[in-house]
Amino acid sequence: MLTINIPGRQTFHFEHLVLDFNGTIAVDGRIQDGVRERLQELQSDLNIYVLTADTNGSVEKECRGLPVSVHVIGKGDQAGEKKRFVEALGSGGIIAIGNGSNDEDMFRTADLAIAVLGTEGCALASMLAGDIVVTRIEDGLDLLLKPHRLQATLRK
Repeated sequence: MLTINIPGRQTFHFEHLVLDFNGTIAVDGRIQDGVRERLQELQSDLNIYVLTADTNGSVEKECRGLPVSVHVIGKGDQAGEKKRFVEALGSGGIIAIGNGSNDEDMFRTADLAIAVLGTEGCALASMLAGDIVVTRIEDGLDLLLKPHRLQATLRK
């Protein structure tokens, strides 16, 4: 469990990290440099899930050996599938990180949502539904590894 106190807000007890794959932790179907190491560090505190439609057909290969559970979603109601996945994890303790328009509902369901404005950009609706926007996935994961950064951004 990852416990983070946000001054003026609340103390969060996070158990789950839900990550979008393409555009978030991967570009053109390949996991970005620095992501693997950060996920290894986070595994002791969080259950980590990767949700993807697997556009490039590479998620299984790219996530092999990582401490993540991969869930390939259908081509239909992707936003709904992502939201329902987060809901099924239970109430409270969920961090979601993504960039696509199909992440918006997942962001609204999670306790903390981090939008990544990376190489592929970020859908405006998801950006607005997020709690924080970062320019690189490494920075988003570092917010969890170095909670004082998260505290400084979200304090009231």
